[in-house]
Amino acid sequence: MPVSASCTHRPWRHFTSVFGRAFIFICAALALLYSPVLCSAAEVHGVVTDSTGAKVPGANVVLISKGKVVGSSVSHSDGSFEILTGTSGRFFLLISAKTFRQLQTPDFYAGRFQSVERSIVLEPAWVHQSIVVAATGTPTPQPQTSSATTVLGPIDLAQRISLVNSLRFMPGTFITQTGQRGAQTSVFVRGGDSDDNMVLLDGVDIGDLGNQFDFGPFSTTGIERAEIYRGPDSNLYGAGAMTSVVSMTTPRGTTSFPSLLFQGSGGNFNTSREDLELAGARGRLDYLGNYSWLQTSNALPNDQYHLGSAVANLGWQPSASTQIRGVAHYLVDGTGDPNAWAFYHVADDATQKDQNIYFSGSIANQTTSSFHNTVHYGLVRKREQYYLWKQSGSGDFDAYGDSLGYPVTITGANGYSASGQAVLDYAQTYPYQYQLDSNRDELLYNGDLTFTPHLAGLIGFEYEDERGLQYVPTYSTYETTERTNYNYLASVHGDFKTRFFYTLGGSLEHYSLFGTQTTPRAGVSFYALKPRSGVFSGTQILFNYGDAVREPTLTDEFGSLYHFLVANGYSSVVSQLQIGPLSAPQVRMYEGGFAQSFLSDHISFRATYFHNQFGREIEYVGGHILPSILPGLTAAEQQQLEAALGYYYSDDYGLAVNSEAFRAQGVEASVESGIGRNIFLRGGYTYLDAVVQRSFDSDNEALLGGSEPTYNGIPIGAISPLVGARPFRRAPNSGYFSATYAGKRLTGIFNSSFVSRSDDSTYLEYADQYGGNSLLLPNRNLDHGYAELDLGGSFRLFSWMDIFAQANNLASNQHIAPIGYVSLPMNVRGGLRLRWGIGNH
Repeated sequence: MPVSASCTHRPWRHFTSVFGRAFIFICAALALLYSPVLCSAAEVHGVVTDSTGAKVPGANVVLISKGKVVGSSVSHSDGSFEILTGTSGRFFLLISAKTFRQLQTPDFYAGRFQSVERSIVLEPAWVHQSIVVAATGTPTPQPQTSSATTVLGPIDLAQRISLVNSLRFMPGTFITQTGQRGAQTSVFVRGGDSDDNMVLLDGVDIGDLGNQFDFGPFSTTGIERAEIYRGPDSNLYGAGAMTSVVSMTTPRGTTSFPSLLFQGSGGNFNTSREDLELAGARGRLDYLGNYSWLQTSNALPNDQYHLGSAVANLGWQPSASTQIRGVAHYLVDGTGDPNAWAFYHVADDATQKDQNIYFSGSIANQTTSSFHNTVHYGLVRKREQYYLWKQSGSGDFDAYGDSLGYPVTITGANGYSASGQAVLDYAQTYPYQYQLDSNRDELLYNGDLTFTPHLAGLIGFEYEDERGLQYVPTYSTYETTERTNYNYLASVHGDFKTRFFYTLGGSLEHYSLFGTQTTPRAGVSFYALKPRSGVFSGTQILFNYGDAVREPTLTDEFGSLYHFLVANGYSSVVSQLQIGPLSAPQVRMYEGGFAQSFLSDHISFRATYFHNQFGREIEYVGGHILPSILPGLTAAEQQQLEAALGYYYSDDYGLAVNSEAFRAQGVEASVESGIGRNIFLRGGYTYLDAVVQRSFDSDNEALLGGSEPTYNGIPIGAISPLVGARPFRRAPNSGYFSATYAGKRLTGIFNSSFVSRSDDSTYLEYADQYGGNSLLLPNRNLDHGYAELDLGGSFRLFSWMDIFAQANNLASNQHIAPIGYVSLPMNVRGGLRLRWGIGNH
């Protein structure tokens, strides 16, 4: 029987004797003396519901502290439970109910006289329906949101050293890595550009200014969980969340004793990785420290890679209702940059280095049972340095002194081919150095208020101070910028009778770079058939709408075509070509679909149609081509323009302009199923139909004297796609399949991803041995399709020792990377995981 939280005094039998009256007096005095203590005993209470919000009666709720049961309860008919305990310290709840997966809550601190609310959401035993935050800004069960959100948990990340491969195994997501381990990695979601994703770590935006984020050198060290929300969400997160939000969280110490974990592994290509973690909790304090070191030679010359990651997470709970936390990540890496090996057959003598610091400080307070406040301070310090130490090449040079690669034949997946020698390094002063810094300080406030059990609201404010630097000493270029941004947001989330769920929100955003924007968002879902037992055990109809914007990147701002032309006296060209100052790229999304459960929630299927309209997208005009396409320039004026362009011309960098618009629509389908309680299967397929509607290459280059390159009469978009073509590096067909086994001693996971051919360019514009375009190929289906197969697992030999292994790219597919780049062949890594702590004895 559950223990009641209330204290009552029972009537005593009337004594007529003096002794009896004295006894009553003494007992009453003692009761009055100790009743405040008894009535103020620590209480843990809450409500148990399923993922749709329906109450779950009869659930067993157990309160555990220091490995011992200190209280228990059974949820009532309304799902509520109460547990009293006379002790203080750190606790967690263990909840179990028929047809649901057993759940363990995060641990929490409670004093002896404090009341703690911990409401519980159970998920079905056979499929995964996690609590997500990225969709609504507050913890919400997945079935209560209309949005598409995928969660990567500890078992998905356990053997990984980066997120690159894990991100391939979800709908609507396409990954390109221009090389091998550590190489630049971009994520394209639902047809959007790679800069359209907001990346968060512990609630803090960790992308570069303008949202660039390189997943290649980002480590999984200190990452416990990742949510990937697909769709625009600028109304919650500001500029940047155009097509997705990738939100990662850092684990924290939970054991009542210091726990030490060491992992050491080695593999082919001279790969080794060591990882050491110390974590625990004592009283009001929890702590975690984690450090890892990875090094590998990769499979190409000049492509060595190393990555060091350090993580610290410190939390303090002065009371059960208040938590103060600080989390810091420090990553330093260095990798060779051999360039596109297949185009040259000789490697650049170049290195890329990154030093990144991320810090999140937060104070969270449960002010009342229905009002929760969080204040976040975020700090980001990112430095990217590129060095080209000397001019490399085959020994052959063109007429301008530019070094050439070896003679090659380039063959695209579309069957077209070209032969020749490509310019590898331009004639300039060496070593060539390029540095890009992104610094951000942000302050965020979120307050969520539960008006009723069926209606909750969220208000928020965000302030950002961003500073950026671009430094190119070879060309005496030193440019800086500072941006001050504000964002006010409000949203509501609720339901009617746990059948109709909705989210409505919007934000007012002011950005110093492009002014004020508003970004609304709405999502609704309706259970046409509420969850139940049977073959068809739940049908949900889904719809979403949203607008979003993003800031131009640092390189876009510094390399604005408009800014360059105006600054160098070409205002007439600006008017003639209708080029304006850089503004915010934007997207508008419509999404509709359904989710269907089968066989009493043993199988879950979801299908969604999405339609994204992208406008004011930024594309790039090659610095090398610019002097030849500007109208009316004499030969002398062209030379003056080349000198003014500096490294944009010498290194053929692009200048940015808001000239691209495209539409991306498609269908996502995914299915999940559990077999028993140990096997989990997941698969998905995405069809993407993306078409460019406006392009600088089509709108201007072809109009200025027919300078657009061709291949046997086929027009080519050398730097950006042409009107009517697909955006580059976004495959029209992609899919994945994953199978996971999690037993008491053995864990195994098999992942496979499949991608069709995609459009691209060799980007070798004016880059053959004669300064021509003979090494350009038709864009259509230029990149190869591929299948990637991964296998990993671990086995517990003893309570304190596991062995594990991970094998990636089992088929040694060389075409996972875009054309010109060679993928890492099959790579295998195995090692030991050792644990020390009181719990092991």
